[in-house]
Amino acid sequence: MGYKHPESIKDVQSALEGQGYFPSEGLASAVFLAISLQRPIFLEGAPGVGKTEVAKVISSWLQSELIRLQCYEGLDASHAIYEWNYSKQLLHLRTSEASGRAKGIDEKDLEDELYNERFLVRRPLLKAIDYVGEIPPVLLIDELDRADDEFEAFLLELLSDYSVTIPELGEFSSSVPPIVVITSNRTRDVHDALKRRCLYHWVDHPGYEREIQILKAKAPDVSEKLIRRIAAAVEQIREMNLYKPPGISESIDWAMALERIGNSDLTEDGVKATIGALLKYREDQQKVTEHGVGRIVKDAYARAV
Repeated sequence: MGYKHPESIKDVQSALEGQGYFPSEGLASAVFLAISLQRPIFLEGAPGVGKTEVAKVISSWLQSELIRLQCYEGLDASHAIYEWNYSKQLLHLRTSEASGRAKGIDEKDLEDELYNERFLVRRPLLKAIDYVGEIPPVLLIDELDRADDEFEAFLLELLSDYSVTIPELGEFSSSVPPIVVITSNRTRDVHDALKRRCLYHWVDHPGYEREIQILKAKAPDVSEKLIRRIAAAVEQIREMNLYKPPGISESIDWAMALERIGNSDLTEDGVKATIGALLKYREDQQKVTEHGVGRIVKDAYARAV
């Protein structure tokens, strides 16, 4: 393999925590099994809960390359696997013509020269499959729910044998599969066939204590007292049926914003001044205001004793 599999779920949990990511036991179990069984891991959850970060910290922990494919509507296999560098091909053709070399070479041979690996642009999927190295790369297929059904069907086929065929060059296959992390914000349902190919885990917002751990690691300049009250306030706000509940990245931004304006503790004025770091929709800010900022602060003090 070229690298050592983790021996237990606790090994994975400790390794990810060493990278500043604090997974739940369920997520650590899913990562352990994905690596040990060489199966893709499918992570679903609301935006901002840390799904993409999982791939990044696995890559950092294993010291392997992170290859990211950002999905979007209209993404097709050609953009995800490879394309030809037409400008280089054209330059090669013109150079051959200008030098007179093109006249002395068979047309088929000249065409073969144009469709050579030197003119091949490897996109994320081909890079991951044709990867050369002792440690397999981490392939992040991010926000799959943004892509179309056709691409999803192609991906299902790819994950079955980790090989692709380029008509001009032949088959490329992976001797050791990449570590595949697929994420979805569940804006639409992904087909069951693809989910069956993967290990599945729902990533939820962190609980109170885990959020404190994360904030301590990501916002080390913020006092523990303020961090605990921020975590308590965010816990309340996420229960308000908002259009976009704040993710962990917004919690970190909010903690840094409060610290930057000089707040050593959570105050009503401080919350009002920095609410834009936490909530990114006017309707959500209004809902929090109507609920009562003072009430949120008071309840946060009671929670974070």
